[in-house]
Amino acid sequence: MTVPTMLASLVKRTDIFLNPDCARVLIRPFTPASEQRIGRIIAHLQALPEAEIEALLGQVLTEFSGRHKKTRELFLARFEFVRRYLATDREPSEAQRLVIGSYFTHEYSLEAAALFNPSIVPHPDQTELPPGALRFVLSLRATGEGHVSSITFRTGVVDADHQICINPPTRFVTEPPLVDDTAYPRSRFEQQLAELGLAGEFTRRALAVLGETFTLAELRAAVAQVQDQMDATDRAASEVAGRAMITHALSNYQVRFPAGQRMSERVIFPRSPSQSNGIEDARFVQFQNDDGTRTYFATFTAYDGRATHPQLLETPDFLDFTVTTLSGAAVQNKGMALFPRKLGGRYAMLSRQDNENIFLMFSADRHFWRSATLLLKPMFPWEFVQLGNCGSPIETEQGWLLLTHGVGAMRKYSIGAVLLDRHDPTKVLGRLREPLITPTEDEREGYVPNVVYSCGALLHGRELIVPYAVSDFATRFATVSLDAVLARMA
Repeated sequence: MTVPTMLASLVKRTDIFLNPDCARVLIRPFTPASEQRIGRIIAHLQALPEAEIEALLGQVLTEFSGRHKKTRELFLARFEFVRRYLATDREPSEAQRLVIGSYFTHEYSLEAAALFNPSIVPHPDQTELPPGALRFVLSLRATGEGHVSSITFRTGVVDADHQICINPPTRFVTEPPLVDDTAYPRSRFEQQLAELGLAGEFTRRALAVLGETFTLAELRAAVAQVQDQMDATDRAASEVAGRAMITHALSNYQVRFPAGQRMSERVIFPRSPSQSNGIEDARFVQFQNDDGTRTYFATFTAYDGRATHPQLLETPDFLDFTVTTLSGAAVQNKGMALFPRKLGGRYAMLSRQDNENIFLMFSADRHFWRSATLLLKPMFPWEFVQLGNCGSPIETEQGWLLLTHGVGAMRKYSIGAVLLDRHDPTKVLGRLREPLITPTEDEREGYVPNVVYSCGALLHGRELIVPYAVSDFATRFATVSLDAVLARMA
C-alpha cells in the first residue's frame, strides 16, 4: 500500500478520469513499402468492372464514412498522391478514384495505448461564462500503435468554487492541413544551420539565391540550382548538404485547422522527419508579449527513433500552429518549460540538460539558447534519482511557483513544488520537503507503474488546478490551496 504524506492530505482529487479511447481513430496515409506493390494494387483495381468498383465503394463508405468527417475528400486526396502509378493515361471515374484512394488509407487509433502528461492554459475565449468561472484548454499526449505520440485537446470550465467540468469529446479527430506558403526567415534559418554544424560553402551559396524570407518550394529550387553548378567531385557532398537543408526546413512548418472545428477534434500528429516516432510532452503556456497581447507557446520533444529534438509550438488561437526548431548549445535533453513572460527583457526557460537537475536559461531570442545555469539539485529522498519541472512556472505575489517531478526508490515519480524569486528566479525562496502528489493505490498500475506527472498546472483564484498523468496511462485532476502550499515551503 502507498503511504500518504501530511502535505498530500491537503490535495483534493476529483472524480474526473480521462482514459484512452480506442474508438477515436485518425484517418492516415498508408503507403506500401515498394512502388511495385503500389502499381500492382492500382492495376488490380483498374481491371475491375465499373459495377464492381461501385459496389466496393459502397461497402467502404458504409463501413468508414460514419467514423470520419470528409471521408470522400480524404480518399480523393490519397488518389492524387498515387496518381503517377496509374498504368494508363485514361482518366479514372470518380468511383475508381475514391476506391483507389481508400486502398492507400488506413485508420490509426491515436490514444489506444495512453492519454497522459497533460498541460492546462486559459482558453482564448472567455465569453458567456458565469462570474468567477474560467474556460480552459487541456493538452494531452496521446499514444497509439508503435508508441507514436501526438498532441490532442480537450476543453472545460473551472467554476467559482473550483469545480471542474470537462466537455465530452466527439469520436472524430482530424489532422490540420499544411500551410504550403510557410515563410522561412533566412537569417534564422542560416543561424539554425550553423548551430547544427551544417554551415558551409554549399549552404552559403544556396541561401544567397533566396530572399529575406522564402518558401519550401523556393528552397528546393535554390538547392537544385546550386547543385547543378557544382563540379562532379563536389556533387556527392552537395547532395548530402542539400538533403540536410530540406530536412531541416521540413521540421519547421505551419499547419491550420478550419475555423469552427471543435477543439477535441484537433490533433497535431507527427509530420516531419524529426518527429517520425512521436511528439512528446507538450508544455503549454499563455505568454504575455511586450505589447500586452498573448500568444500560446508549447515546448515539446520531437523523437525520430534515435534522438530527441526540442521544438517550439506557437499559436494565437489553437487554430493556426507554427512549429520551429530550438537551437543552441543549451538545447539538450527533454523537459524545457518557458516562463509566461520576459524577465529583464529576455525570455526565460527551465531545462534539464543532464537528465538529473533543473537548469535555468535566458535568451533574447526564444529560438536560440546557448547557456544554462544550474538551479535545483535533488535534495530529498523522493527525488534523489532525478528532478525535473512539471510545466511552466506560475506567477504569484510571493514569487514563481514551480511544480516539479522527483524520482525516488523503485523509480517512483512524485510531484513537488519550489518557489523562485519573482524578479530573480535564480534565487530559490522555498521548497517542499515532501511531495505534494504521490501515486495512490488506484493510480499505481499502468503502462509505467508508480508515476504521477504533469506538464503544466493553472492558478484559479487561490486554488491550484493540477491535471496529472496516472502511471503513463490516463489523466486525472487534483486541486490544492496555493496558500497551503506556500505555507509549507522550507
